[in-house]
Amino acid sequence: MTPEVVARPLRVMLVAGEPSGDLLGSRLMRALRRLAGGHVAFSGVGGEAMTAEGLASQFPMSELTIIGVVEILPKARHLLGRVAEVVAAARANKPDVLVTIDSPAFSFRVGKRLKGSGIPLVHYVAPTVWAWRPGRARVIARFLDHLLVLLPFEPPWFAKVGLGCTFVGHSVVEDAPPPAELAKAGRAFRAAHDIVAEAPVICVLPGSRRSEVSLLTPRYAEVLALLAAQFPGLVAIVPTVPHLAGQVAEAAAAWPVRAVLVPEREMKLVAMAASDVALAASGTVTLELALARVPMVVTYRVNPITAFAVRRLTRLKHASLINIMNDREIVPEFIQADCTGPRLAEAVAHILVEPEARARQIREMDDFLKALGQGGVPPGERAARAVLDVLAARGRLPPGFVMPVQEENPQ
Repeated sequence: MTPEVVARPLRVMLVAGEPSGDLLGSRLMRALRRLAGGHVAFSGVGGEAMTAEGLASQFPMSELTIIGVVEILPKARHLLGRVAEVVAAARANKPDVLVTIDSPAFSFRVGKRLKGSGIPLVHYVAPTVWAWRPGRARVIARFLDHLLVLLPFEPPWFAKVGLGCTFVGHSVVEDAPPPAELAKAGRAFRAAHDIVAEAPVICVLPGSRRSEVSLLTPRYAEVLALLAAQFPGLVAIVPTVPHLAGQVAEAAAAWPVRAVLVPEREMKLVAMAASDVALAASGTVTLELALARVPMVVTYRVNPITAFAVRRLTRLKHASLINIMNDREIVPEFIQADCTGPRLAEAVAHILVEPEARARQIREMDDFLKALGQGGVPPGERAARAVLDVLAARGRLPPGFVMPVQEENPQ
């Protein structure tokens, strides 16, 4: 049931600072509009996806999409000015709720300045206190009213410091095609690229940063040379991103196997689904491979100084999320010194020749994705319901607003 007569629309201010947050924000907006029966007005900062859902961004979100200390320092004064502008807009417009989305360096500065303003402050995407600097949980609990998290094991980290927290599910499972549909699309991809049905196919993912590609492609070339001798007709499918396509193509030109480069983002999952196994840099791609039900071997290699710093700071035993969530190695990981051609080739070959090794990973992927929210209420709707619950608990819903009936409980 949705509200039919309200004195005024629900006023929601959202602030996103990068493309992934823009996507989360757009899904949250869409779900809020549906649950509120259209009686909702949006303001704040967002990108193309949020603009498409009706947000008139206060300034271009691209100004906030800056990565790295060297890049941030020259723009620090300007960014702090934008923080002040967002805070001023919130104080002037008095929204019913402010939802900041990821981008903690910007979002938390806004939140700290609005503490005590009477505006409920909700943040979407938790800092990874379970990986490093756990003290951050206590810090953000001082100014946030509620936290929306992507991972099922995160709420206890914040509940113990008194911060309300709701698991809403990981965005990667939202709008993902069913496995059978992806498998069919994968077969069509093979046919379109003249890859015979019986050919062994490896999905090669050397990372989304130039430094990752530079460090990993020489190792991957060695792996492919070893595998080519064992698996005649081996084909490498290489999803990449437009800004790295040239660098990846240059590296792939020297590989001893046929390489099919896929720079189109919209074809990424389909290209994965066309593969029998994957060799992947640790990161979000491991979640996408799980969606495509592709068994994988995970690698991670950085320069020695960075590796030393990471070892000192991190609390994790594993690099990939499926292993972190299960606290055991489900997908093989080869980190730093272990990331060698022979070891990687052996692990990939094992998956290709052992049906049970493949089947085991796929079973674990099914459980993993279910734990992330696949098959239940979509994460965007869970997030929207959580925001409405926060407002209802604080008496901040507009007069006449009727809370929608929840049709299915989140997992």
